[in-house]
Amino acid sequence: MRSTRRAGFAVLATTAAGLLTASLALAAPASATTFHVRHDHVRHGHFQQGSTFIGQLTHTKVVASTIPANGDVNPYGVAVVPRSTGDLHVGDVLVSNFNDMANTQGTGSTIVQVSPGGHASLFAQISDSSCPGGVGLTTALSVLPSGWVIVGSLPTQSSVTTNGGISGPGCLIVLDNHGNVRETITHHGIDGPWDMTAVDFGRVSELFVTNVLGGILGKANPNGGTVQRLLITSGDGQPPQVLQSTQIGSGFPAQTNSNALVIGPTGVGLGRNDTLYVADTLDNRIAAIPDAVFRHGDDGSGFTVSQGGLLNGELGLAIAPNGDILTVNGGDGNMVETTPFGAQVAHQTVDNNQGGGGNLFGLAVRPGADAVYFVDDFSEDNNLQLQF
Repeated sequence: MRSTRRAGFAVLATTAAGLLTASLALAAPASATTFHVRHDHVRHGHFQQGSTFIGQLTHTKVVASTIPANGDVNPYGVAVVPRSTGDLHVGDVLVSNFNDMANTQGTGSTIVQVSPGGHASLFAQISDSSCPGGVGLTTALSVLPSGWVIVGSLPTQSSVTTNGGISGPGCLIVLDNHGNVRETITHHGIDGPWDMTAVDFGRVSELFVTNVLGGILGKANPNGGTVQRLLITSGDGQPPQVLQSTQIGSGFPAQTNSNALVIGPTGVGLGRNDTLYVADTLDNRIAAIPDAVFRHGDDGSGFTVSQGGLLNGELGLAIAPNGDILTVNGGDGNMVETTPFGAQVAHQTVDNNQGGGGNLFGLAVRPGADAVYFVDDFSEDNNLQLQF
C-alpha cells in the first residue's frame, strides 16, 4: 500500500484540547514523482494514456507463498516498500496475516516481506499485549518513506463467543524498519481498523483508516462503519505520535460474518484532488469523500461514484496510474476499473477459485505502474500474486 510530497504545503495540526499547534511548510522535492503510501502507490511508468489500466494486464503469476514459519495464514494487507531503510528494501512487498496456523480469524501476528523476485522472509512477529483485545493483523497496512510500518489489529479470542469472537476494538501497531514494535495507537477513533492508506509530507503524515466495529461491540448502530483521519509525526526518528484525529466519514454498513469475521468499509485509496475513495463492501458501492486531506468535519458516507453493475462485494481498492479506481470483488473474483466519474470501464477475473473473490483483500499497484499485487488466501500456499 504510497505517499505524496507537495510544494509550498502547510499543515496546521491542533489537539482536541487546543493545546498543540504545529505548522510545517515543505519545499518542493527534487523529483516531481508523486506517490501515495499504501493502496495507491503510483509512479510514472509504462502506462499508456487513453486506455484502461486493466486492459494492459494480461498475465498472472504467483510471486511467493506468504505462510511464515509459525504457520500463520489468511494474508490480508499488502504494502509496497517506497524506500530502502533498515531491513526494508525498495520495491519489496509486505503482507500481513489475519489468521493463525489453526486458521482462527483475528489471531494472525506476522508480517511477511516478499522481494519482487519471490524471496519471502519474516519481517515481524507481533505479540504486543497493549493492543485492546490482542493481536489479529488486518488489511490496514502502510509503509512510510521514513521506514515506519503501521498495521491494524482487529483481534479475537477463542474464549469469546459473542460478536464472532471479537475481543476488543483493536489498534494501530507501529513498527520500526527492523520489525520491532515501537508504539501502539489506541482510541483516537480507532474502532476495528480494517484497511488504511496514508499520505506523507515529510515530517508529518496522514493516515486514513476504515473502521468496522461501530454498531457491533455493544452498540446499536448497524451503519457504524467510519473513516478516521490521523495526523501523525513521521520523520524525526521517534515513533509516530498522533497530533490530531478527525472522523471524516461515517454511516457505512458493517456486520459480523462467519467467513470474513466482519464485513464493512474495506479498501481505501487517495485519488486526485484529495478525494478519498472507499469500498463500501456491503452496498456494492464505491464512495468518495472530497477534500479528504484538509476536511474539518464528517462527510457521512460520502457521495456515490458507482454502485452495482460489476461491483460485487468489493474488498481491496487501489488507484490506477490514470486516476481510475481499481477494486477486487469479494463476490466473484473480478477486478473492476471504474473512472472517478462512475463509469465501469473494464473488468478481469483474477481469482477462479471455488472460494470466490472473498480471498481478495490486499491490493497495490507495483512501482513502475505496470502491474498490481494482490493476495489469494484460498490457495493452499496463501500466495502473493502479480497481475501484469
